[in-house]
Amino acid sequence: NDYEQKVPFFTAYKAGFGSIEADIFLVDNKLIVAHDSVELLKHRTLESLYLIPLLTATQNHYGFVYGDSSKVLQMLIDIKTDSIKTLDKLVSILKSIPELSNNKSIRWVISGNRPDPSLFSSYPSFIHFDGVLSRDYSPEALSRISMMSNDFEYYSGWKGKGPIPASDLKILRAAVQKSHALDK
Repeated sequence: NDYEQKVPFFTAYKAGFGSIEADIFLVDNKLIVAHDSVELLKHRTLESLYLIPLLTATQNHYGFVYGDSSKVLQMLIDIKTDSIKTLDKLVSILKSIPELSNNKSIRWVISGNRPDPSLFSSYPSFIHFDGVLSRDYSPEALSRISMMSNDFEYYSGWKGKGPIPASDLKILRAAVQKSHALDK
């Protein structure tokens, strides 16, 4: 989680990371950045930590996030509170900053608490979703998914010590193959 760095956003941005993640909570109609409710500090807003720096970056690079106009930054927004209310607030804020919402060099991907996939297409085209690899999606929902992930525990109980059991490795390889098939 980028916001736990000494300098959120800029450390990853200056290193040229292609994806930066921020966990958000909707609190008192503000989007607060934190990993869990214990860390909710009112001054860590999505706007101050990410949106204003992103806006500055695009202004410094003639509308692109990076000096290299071919690079795209994925902003992975992990919603920790109610999916619809929190996402609606995010969409409202992003719509008020067209330099970010209409920017082809930024991809806004929603993870964590997401609305039902049947609602994906009801969101503006700048909003994309992190799909769950173990779930089936309609073609319409798939068209709004830009990445697929899942909890490792869904596939294996391996805790990182010793070799991965052969049976778990087989399950993981099948998941990777499914993921590659979805890319085509």
